[in-house]
Amino acid sequence: MVEKSKLDEDKEGKLVDPSHYRGMIGALLYLTANFVDADHAGFQDTRCSTSGSMQFLGDRLVSWSSKSQKSVTISSTEAEYIALSGCYAQVLWIRSQLTDYGLGFNKIPMYCDNKSAISLCCNNVQHSRSKHIDIRYHFIKEQVKNGVIELYFVNTEYQLADIFTKALGIERIEFLINKMGMRSFTPETLKQLADEVKE
Repeated sequence: MVEKSKLDEDKEGKLVDPSHYRGMIGALLYLTANFVDADHAGFQDTRCSTSGSMQFLGDRLVSWSSKSQKSVTISSTEAEYIALSGCYAQVLWIRSQLTDYGLGFNKIPMYCDNKSAISLCCNNVQHSRSKHIDIRYHFIKEQVKNGVIELYFVNTEYQLADIFTKALGIERIEFLINKMGMRSFTPETLKQLADEVKE
């Protein structure tokens, strides 16, 4: 077992410039990305959709979610719009945690593979085709308008949140796992790693 040094105040050292630290973290936050996806009416019995999202800080996956939506949607655009709103709620929580450390940031990128859902978020006019959507999901429009988040279209091929919303083949799963910075181990590899730890 390796003994670790304990940290304490360096009374003889020079003061650290906190703006340098915040600047480095700010550069990292610029790289923060959020991917959001939804299927449409994927549950056969209830016809509810599934929302999937993942949040990255730099190139590290820090949060993810896969949830059944609470209401039945009448289009894939509506399902994706609700998923965007749910993803932003998670982003808002992460943002508030980082704000506690004195780190404020805006223009948080969110990637969605549905152009109509992106348009719905960016358009503050209520259309007849979106009036039926529950009011609780519309707060995302205000965040886009205020510049807190920016929505980008991502081709479905590069939509990392696909892994949370639909059944995929092994090749697609391996591709997405790799893009998320994760690794997939066979049971044999896991056993070998466990044996190495015991030695």
